[in-house]
Amino acid sequence: MPPHAGAGHRHPTHPTVPPAAQRPGGPWAAWSPCTADRCLPAPATTGRWRLVRRAAVLLAVLGLALLTVPPAAAAGPRALGPVLRALHRAVLRGAGVRLVVRGGPLAPPDGRGALVVADHTSWIDIPALGALGPVTMLAKREVRDWPLIGTLGAVVGTVFVHREGLSRLPATVATVTGALRSGALVGVFPEATTWCGAVGGDYRRAPFQAAIDAAVPVRPVTIALTTPDGRPTTAAAFVGGQSLGDTLGRVLRLPGLVCEVRVGELVEPGTDDRRGLARRACDHVRRPVPAPGVRAGPG
Repeated sequence: MPPHAGAGHRHPTHPTVPPAAQRPGGPWAAWSPCTADRCLPAPATTGRWRLVRRAAVLLAVLGLALLTVPPAAAAGPRALGPVLRALHRAVLRGAGVRLVVRGGPLAPPDGRGALVVADHTSWIDIPALGALGPVTMLAKREVRDWPLIGTLGAVVGTVFVHREGLSRLPATVATVTGALRSGALVGVFPEATTWCGAVGGDYRRAPFQAAIDAAVPVRPVTIALTTPDGRPTTAAAFVGGQSLGDTLGRVLRLPGLVCEVRVGELVEPGTDDRRGLARRACDHVRRPVPAPGVRAGPG
């Protein structure tokens, strides 16, 4: 993946990534070297009214979601899917993010489910995937406790996982396997935490075991955030000790962002074990072959 650099912000200098066993919390803990002071451009000093205006729009979208998502979920997937796609696009548009989609769709043409994988940089990644199709996301358990967002996530079937709870891992893999066998698109960020986008983390292998067990392919997706004039930027990254409010406020102050989503070719499990499948999926995400055709959302 090419280095990202915002206006006046050079490619961040990261410390050497230590072996997994030497990382804080041990080899299984979610970890990233990215921090706000190391990876993000200086906070914007302009855009206050832009922030207020966009925040009001996003609150209106959230209110609309609270009114429309529960009855749509009760009506079934055919009703819920279009509602969620429209809401995710509205979130991006309201935040000043223009969505550009290359390739697609996410779902395999034969009706099977698929494990949708992408690197994780920003909260923007989630509505970007949701704008493409009905994706059941895996999320850290803490998200379930977020006001309103956690409630909506539970209503639409988000799978909340304990990232450090190894004893719960087999049950999580079984849940994901069942969803994939039923034909669902299950979205996961295998790095298990956010990185700044200039560099990326190792892929956790457990979700790929679910794809192998369900005999479904992996759909690699590359998400790139740039300024409107095409320069890569880390400004939207959700890293270090930031809160959701911090990173949201930073994005809402920006003149604009472009979120380009490239949908890669399916990666079939074949004879790979989960380690090999994770490695192949990571290679596709970070060195994608541009798919023919462009579908551009209004953003």
